[in-house]
Amino acid sequence: MKYIFIIFVYFFFFTSGVKANNVSIKQNFDLDLSCKFEKVIIKNTNHNFVEFNSEQVNRKSIKKLTIKTVNPNLLVVKNLSKFFGETKLEVKVSNKDIILFKAFSEDRNYSESAIFTVNTGELIHEITKNIKGNKNIREKDISFFKCLKNKDNI
Repeated sequence: MKYIFIIFVYFFFFTSGVKANNVSIKQNFDLDLSCKFEKVIIKNTNHNFVEFNSEQVNRKSIKKLTIKTVNPNLLVVKNLSKFFGETKLEVKVSNKDIILFKAFSEDRNYSESAIFTVNTGELIHEITKNIKGNKNIREKDISFFKCLKNKDNI
């Protein structure tokens, strides 16, 4: 999980201000997942990348996360967050092992991204607020989940 997190941190922390282009999807997916919340790392005015486990914070698991390839350029994600359900993904990368996606708000001051590792079921969901503001007021919420397939569709 550490290696996935390092890749995730590099890609999303250091490219947050860059306008990304859509990337074609290399693999077809039709995933129906149940994801158990494990921990969160929070960075805000009260916490500087502090980790909390499931016993320390009240976070819900995801009963039915759907990740589906509709065509080579369209990836549909349902039930990860309301934002992903209403926003067009700007970055979509997938191969047989990893699915990565990211979306920005219209004003580009808010973003959400996620990376899912197919083989291990690890899901990292990152929310960034106040992107345009001073780095000291930028907020990050990075949640970690362990997912299991509800049905085997890969």
